Amino acid sequence: MQTITQPKRLASIDALRGFDMLLIAGGGTFIYLLHGKTQLAWVDAIANQLEHPEWNGFTFYDFIFPLFLFLAGTSLSYSLNSGLAKGASKASLYKKMLKRMLILIGLGMLYKNFPLHIFEPSQIRFGSVLGRIGFAGLITTLVYLNFPRKILYWVAAILLGYYALLFWVPVPGFGAGDLSFEGNLVGWVDRHFMPGKLKQETYDELALLTQLPALCLTMLGTIAGDTLRSSVTESSKLRKLGLYGIVALALGLVWSLHFPINKHLWTSSFILLTAGMAFLFLAFFYWIIDVKGYTKWAFFFKVIGMNSLVIYLAYQFIDFNYSSERIFKSLYMYTPEKWQEVFQAFGATILVWLFLYFLYRKKIFIKI
Repeated sequence: MQTITQPKRLASIDALRGFDMLLIAGGGTFIYLLHGKTQLAWVDAIANQLEHPEWNGFTFYDFIFPLFLFLAGTSLSYSLNSGLAKGASKASLYKKMLKRMLILIGLGMLYKNFPLHIFEPSQIRFGSVLGRIGFAGLITTLVYLNFPRKILYWVAAILLGYYALLFWVPVPGFGAGDLSFEGNLVGWVDRHFMPGKLKQETYDELALLTQLPALCLTMLGTIAGDTLRSSVTESSKLRKLGLYGIVALALGLVWSLHFPINKHLWTSSFILLTAGMAFLFLAFFYWIIDVKGYTKWAFFFKVIGMNSLVIYLAYQFIDFNYSSERIFKSLYMYTPEKWQEVFQAFGATILVWLFLYFLYRKKIFIKI
């Protein structure tokens, strides 16, 4: 970690987080529903990028959660150094992140299990997006505060170790190195050691072993945060972010020739590919917004990014699609029937943004 003056909050981080969350908060659904309706090949091509592949492979939709984990690490670099600058001890920061993890695990269980069968643990899905964010945040904090200059060594050790586990540890009935849906080590560990129910029944991509490679994204995010916090010139920051992105992207693609890109297994090649993309996306947003000063267009995304947790949870408890239908159907009911679901999804996205804009105007920002 570098000892430097506390930098201002970068609008590009909030904007990129907002761009990421928009695809979760209705924007992705709206675009996906355009498939086959416009007779435009490029629209269908974009829509196809907003659904996950069945097993191996990659689409842009696979990038959404890894980008959020990466940005969590970028923000962590700022918050941890801010805490240290204010005199907080490492122990207090550990305690804070542990508390945060437990809260996120609880919220994640509530989100994934509605209603929550509190007296039937076997019916509870314990793995969750929020739980993964909390776990990655805690472990990254421990590593970052104690081995600040060895983050890349930790990442390399974890990704290589995960690779070794999946290729060298034999799975009963399938042997070692089986990366199929039925025979992979991740699923075997989940079936035998993960309590509760598994989303995919034979495994859960948010369960146990995949926590290890996933947290590498948050660790790599702290490198991006340190780069942006540093006192070097803006052009130097851009070059570093770009270099990190290109190297990670290239390593991921080369490794994928042997260790396939697979979001379900969070393979090491998938981690490097998405980390490389995250570095490059952050560099682009930083260049446009914070370096060039083109900020007006990013306000739409910033409103979402500053309350990302709120909108993620709100989608479980507020039916924006129902509200969209009640409010806007009188406007789109005369359009062809195949288009009505598109307009309803678009209306829901508008309502989501207006809800977040109301919180923004009232300066209500909920974070954990």
